[in-house]
Amino acid sequence: MIITPVSASTEVGSTQSNIKEYGYEVVNVYPHDLEAFTQGLIFKDGYLYESTGLFGKSSLRKVELKTGVVLQKKSIDRKYFSEGLAANKNQLIQLTWKASKGFIFSADFFDLKGSFDYSGEGWGLTYFDKQFIMSDGSSYLRFLDEHTMQENNQLQVLRDGQPVVNINELEMVRGNIYANIWLTDSIIIISPQSGQVIGQIDLTGLLKKQTHDPRRNVLNGIAYDDEGDRLFVTGKFWPKLFEIKLIPR
Repeated sequence: MIITPVSASTEVGSTQSNIKEYGYEVVNVYPHDLEAFTQGLIFKDGYLYESTGLFGKSSLRKVELKTGVVLQKKSIDRKYFSEGLAANKNQLIQLTWKASKGFIFSADFFDLKGSFDYSGEGWGLTYFDKQFIMSDGSSYLRFLDEHTMQENNQLQVLRDGQPVVNINELEMVRGNIYANIWLTDSIIIISPQSGQVIGQIDLTGLLKKQTHDPRRNVLNGIAYDDEGDRLFVTGKFWPKLFEIKLIPR
């Protein structure tokens, strides 16, 4: 089933957007491995877990926040380009880009516990309300059953009535979905119930204020520490990971 919600902004007589705009304040800066082509990022039990991409270089990692040291690493078969990452209990679920296959690993030893198939491409992944939410680069979010990992629903993401494409890495933050928009310095905030974009975070200049490393790539990677209410962001080949605070505009 596909749900296409009607945006309130498209109703007759409605002309004002209800999207909240945010800037940012850098709270802390941490090291980040320059070799990490970040695709998925989560914070779990005091550590960062990261999925890195590229054919022949994809990996699953456990990272110490303060030092950026990779404490544990599992290399993924070179025929796969790893993508989004999410956790459920003691399992880590990792997507791949064009192979239409996902993997289930144990969070402690990264043992492979199973795999699953899906149609199309895998981009971002997060977990919410007993199901996984997956992006594929389109304007649709796909909902996967937590037990079977099979798709059972779709929800279109709309901003002021218009579809939003290139939705990439996903993270649940205080009941809403935070999503990187590929090739931009923006994170959008999506209601998981309606698919409406209810907020946008402008991270322009975040890395340039800290480094001028020419190897850096696009912003990608959002992790949230639920207990500490801390928000972390980074990017592909970024030498830094940032803890930020949102500033309403």
